[in-house]
Amino acid sequence: MSGPPRRRLPRGLAGAVAVTALLALYVYQIAGRGVAMLREGSPLLVGIGLGVLVIPLLVIGLVAVEFRLAARVQRMADALAAAGELPVDDLPRSPGGRIDRAAADAAFEARRAELDGSPQSWQAWYHLAFAYDAAGDRKRARAALRKASALFTPPVAN
Repeated sequence: MSGPPRRRLPRGLAGAVAVTALLALYVYQIAGRGVAMLREGSPLLVGIGLGVLVIPLLVIGLVAVEFRLAARVQRMADALAAAGELPVDDLPRSPGGRIDRAAADAAFEARRAELDGSPQSWQAWYHLAFAYDAAGDRKRARAALRKASALFTPPVAN
């Protein structure tokens, strides 16, 4: 007798949690120094202490934004996998593992044409993000994933 299939944890989750735990330790230490400066009472130290306390707030905010994006990207990947539309990394590679540049450019052009025909499709933006990644343009890949995430509407569970 078996129940519903167990959902597998994403591959990079353990590493992300470990790095986040180390970052939390760093934030704790920085916040402690900031509070100590505030308690000192000297106007200069209070000003520096307030400035130091901004750092942990920024770090917490940035980490939260990245985890939210990662969760949405995973939901998009799950939706594409269920529809049989998940991108496949089948580009030819050199013996050293580098993607063949001409093949990456050709794949990119196909994905760009798909997006031109359907600019409001989160699926097209998702596929374009992976084409950018294969072409080595990580900055544009992340921007395309953010656009896909903004357009994505999660399927309603029954």
